[in-house]
Amino acid sequence: MAAPACALADSLHAAGRLPEAIAAYRAVLRQTPGLYPAWYGLGCALYTAGCFADAIAALRRAVKILPGALPARATLGEALYALGHVGESNQQYSRIARDGDATLRHLALGNIACAAPSDPSMDNAAIRHAREAWIAAEAAAIRPLNTPARLRDGKIRIGYLGAFFGSKNWMKGYLGTINAHDRDRFEVHFIADRAVPTAAAGYRDHPDDRIWGVTGVSNEKLASLLVENGIDVLVDLNGYSFQRRLPLLLYRAAPVQFSWVGMYGTTGIAGLDGVIGDAAVAPPAEDACYSEPIRRVPHSYLTFDMFYETPAVVPAPYLTAGCVTFGSLASAYKITDAVVAAWARIVLGVPGSRLLLRNRALGEAGNRAAFAARFAAHGLTGDRLLLEGGAEHVEFLRTYDRIDIALDAFPYNGGTTTAEAIWQGLPLLTFDGDRWASRTSRTILLAAGLGEYVAPNVAGFVALGIEHGRSPHVAAERRKSQRARLAQTPAFDPIGLCRTLEALYEQTLRDRLAG
Repeated sequence: MAAPACALADSLHAAGRLPEAIAAYRAVLRQTPGLYPAWYGLGCALYTAGCFADAIAALRRAVKILPGALPARATLGEALYALGHVGESNQQYSRIARDGDATLRHLALGNIACAAPSDPSMDNAAIRHAREAWIAAEAAAIRPLNTPARLRDGKIRIGYLGAFFGSKNWMKGYLGTINAHDRDRFEVHFIADRAVPTAAAGYRDHPDDRIWGVTGVSNEKLASLLVENGIDVLVDLNGYSFQRRLPLLLYRAAPVQFSWVGMYGTTGIAGLDGVIGDAAVAPPAEDACYSEPIRRVPHSYLTFDMFYETPAVVPAPYLTAGCVTFGSLASAYKITDAVVAAWARIVLGVPGSRLLLRNRALGEAGNRAAFAARFAAHGLTGDRLLLEGGAEHVEFLRTYDRIDIALDAFPYNGGTTTAEAIWQGLPLLTFDGDRWASRTSRTILLAAGLGEYVAPNVAGFVALGIEHGRSPHVAAERRKSQRARLAQTPAFDPIGLCRTLEALYEQTLRDRLAG
């Protein structure tokens, strides 16, 4: 909805000159404070600039002026999610799904499906319902190929579908396992969006591997290429983290298809051969909450290969700081109101302690102020709360040098963040949640031999945090040798997991051939 008064601001916004556009929208609003297009434009510009808290305020004004303005509600939903207000974000999308046209409704269903596991108000049944609703909308326009299994004298062809092959930070969670494949029995294809595998990101080159750069290729075209190249097993690594690729699985272009690593819940796809998990994250009693079978591996479905140099483990900082520092490097969108309340209770339960949070969103002043206000509502204020923005990855890891005890977020746990915290020698405290996403840290810790850091519930989590905070010498002593011990556990054994996956792929192909 354009307005002549916003013409300059809109043009600056379109040109990507965000600070100038924000100033121009504010100038318009000083003259005409009730102008919806100016509030909407301001909210969108602030969101793009990463000023999520200010964007929320502006977009709330926009929808108050024009309650039926669904595009403003969509951006408001994104800004709310970015700061951990996941339930409220999904409320905005639910209204869009109810009142919007076909395009907006589809957008809303997709966003709800993506965020569902991190919404504290949704249970496993609601998560499945949300994901199946979006998958059904996607499937309506797709004609499955239903490629049959074929007898093959040579190697089994595995296609790994991923959008993060260029990031060493994420690759330590699964590239070690893929590197370990027996190339005498398997031909490995990397089907890469955005960036192809590189040595810097942990890929160990093999002459028989095939690397596909598929950025911009439609799912329909890619499905035909998978058939053309005889891919036997297709493994999606993205889950809902690169949502536009997930519908590729609906084509059934490969006779066997799995989702692994990036999926911390059901895909919503009934015809999938399985989501690769384990009993710690997806106990058999919850099988009915999944659209597809859970293919459980021993130990953990996650294992890490720390193939790049990481900072040395340093002594516990409380020894020199004079106080215990709790901390988390979780992304801001994982820090829900329940997380804020639990973390505050832990810190306030340990006299003189403090909480250090660091993530990209906290680099912006308005976002820091919003988080400070949320913690202040629970009594945690002043220099007991340290909020810092992001940094280059190795420098980011050095933040653990200043933390004694790491705290997990919920219901969307850490994964990579959990592995990094324990690798740097810290205890990472979590609890046994009510869904896969809130048990991810649990499976890592159990596989790493650190089960004592897993509480049974939120109350136990708070109690465990206070207990460790009041006896920091226990973690300080363990810190010295923890990394060496981790390297001998299933949590850091990609070769062992690879052999399990190879057996799973082979058996599923045999089952498919047998009908």
